[in-house]
Amino acid sequence: MTAALGLGAMIGVLLGLLGGGGSILALPALVYGAGLPPASAVPASLLVVGVSSATAVLPRIRAGQVRWRIAAVFGGAGALAAFGGAAINRMLPPQAILIGFAALMAVAGRRMLAGDAPAGGACALPGGGVNWRSCLPRSVAAGAAVGALTGLFGVGGGFLIIPALVLALGLPMTAAVGTSLLIVVVNSAAGFVAHADGAGLDYTVIGAFTTAAVAGSLAAARLGRHLDAERLRRWFAYLVLVVAALVLARGVLDLVAPVGWA
Repeated sequence: MTAALGLGAMIGVLLGLLGGGGSILALPALVYGAGLPPASAVPASLLVVGVSSATAVLPRIRAGQVRWRIAAVFGGAGALAAFGGAAINRMLPPQAILIGFAALMAVAGRRMLAGDAPAGGACALPGGGVNWRSCLPRSVAAGAAVGALTGLFGVGGGFLIIPALVLALGLPMTAAVGTSLLIVVVNSAAGFVAHADGAGLDYTVIGAFTTAAVAGSLAAARLGRHLDAERLRRWFAYLVLVVAALVLARGVLDLVAPVGWA
């Protein structure tokens, strides 16, 4: 239980500071830290991330940092695709899911270290708005891709949503973070519904993890004003790469000498 509280707080802090990213550590934290089997850890991760993101997005809504129409299109496409990702998840062995998740973590960590490319593209307008005629197909495609990964791996997808909003749609970073959190809430809710039936959830562990994550996200809202966001992102990327290597090693070992996941 102590491990669940500590890891949950860390996930919440990352979500509150970065608008995403904490979710990519939630699954390995629940599997290796809290001792849940992957079949239960995936929906548990989605529940934790969804509730934490809902808490973190509230002050950004009050600050006018959420683009509601983009969130509706992106999140709607993602919510539908999450059910497809969940269906694929049920057909794969736990070891394959963890190995695929490690690969996704490695790509995300590398992307974070590369930094942001200049925002713009066909969607951005000179005044800072969005050209919806160009952006609608792109928003639907990007939302569906992130939603499928949400259902498959149990991640909210903020680490993928923010680059899509900034680079493809041309949103400023502040609006991208707030909009990303709202989309994560929608995707996580859809993924949880797709996975929850028959998952055998341990609500005691999930409740402790979620409570700590919510507290962490609230604390992060105050800390964020005093931290170097760029340095934080770099160190988080290094952490993601280290965890990816550990998850990959564990997944490969389990393929060689399978463990009895419950």
